[in-house]
Amino acid sequence: MNLTSKAALIGVALALGACSTLETDKVDYRSAAKAPSLDIPPDLTQLSKDTRYSVVDGAISASGYQANREANSKVQVSTLSVGDVRIERDGNQRWLVVNRPAEKLWEPVKDFWQENGFLLAMDQSNLGIMETDWAENRAKLPLDAIRTALGKLLDSLYSTGERDKFRTRLERNASGSTEIFISHRGMIEVYTTSGKDQTMWQPRPADPELETEFLRRLMVKLGVSQEQSKALVANSAPKAIAIVTNVNGQPAVKLEEGFDRAWRRVGLSLDRTGFTVEDRDRKQGIYYVRYVSTTSENAEPGFFGKLFSSSDKNKAPTKYQIAVRSAGDLSEVLVLNTDGQPETSAIAQRIVKVLADDIK
Repeated sequence: MNLTSKAALIGVALALGACSTLETDKVDYRSAAKAPSLDIPPDLTQLSKDTRYSVVDGAISASGYQANREANSKVQVSTLSVGDVRIERDGNQRWLVVNRPAEKLWEPVKDFWQENGFLLAMDQSNLGIMETDWAENRAKLPLDAIRTALGKLLDSLYSTGERDKFRTRLERNASGSTEIFISHRGMIEVYTTSGKDQTMWQPRPADPELETEFLRRLMVKLGVSQEQSKALVANSAPKAIAIVTNVNGQPAVKLEEGFDRAWRRVGLSLDRTGFTVEDRDRKQGIYYVRYVSTTSENAEPGFFGKLFSSSDKNKAPTKYQIAVRSAGDLSEVLVLNTDGQPETSAIAQRIVKVLADDIK
């Protein structure tokens, strides 16, 4: 096709776009692996060895939707259910509880992500963790009617400048049901020069709305109707429950939650914010993590694939312990070194702030 023909097609598509409004879904993902291949650095993966479907004691429940709505100002956790699937919410975090064994849910959840346009970069049923590859939300692209009319002719010219990946964690609870958590991580491409001829990729905040949307879609996959799933995820805005404080001169996060809820919150926050959880001991209230500082100096300009390889391959990640401790009706989150001693460094202060900002 010559340039004149292409120009004519573009003109027709523009005219079509001006005459109609195309309604699209919130999300329409295409794995970035279908474009340039992405390299994933060690600090962006989950390497837990001995934590298959960890048991979480004390499932949280409520008497029903109406009671929760009336008591919403007093009760942080709400529980709404259809059949054997229910969604629970604690602050700005939501998760599903499904009355089925984790082993029976693994393949349906895996199929779910593939049906939504993702490839899996991690698929470890023995750990209860799967993670998608980096993908682009094509629903955010402008002039979608034009792209639809022209097919693949101009599709490769469009890019959102954003990439997303999602981690799914399955955990058995004490009743034998399975809790399903979905956490989001995002990157955004930014210009690094005034002439806008060089770019680099930087982390962007986790998006709880995207997490909620995929939880809703997963409910549908597990047998809940579209209308029921939309009704179940509707809820009021959460209030802030996490503040940065000091405990005996050590930076800490204070949570207005009991231990069970705080443990769940911190685990999901670690997933969201890019820590590598190597192990966890719920009885002791300890997450064993690896941490690599992600500053702009570590980012590498250029193509997307180059970004996701470390700019300092000799830089070893530092290991820490994230301790969740009960303090009456509250909980405290502290950073410890590998020997379990209080950590007071600037890195500890940064970790505390990152967790508090995510939990809110």
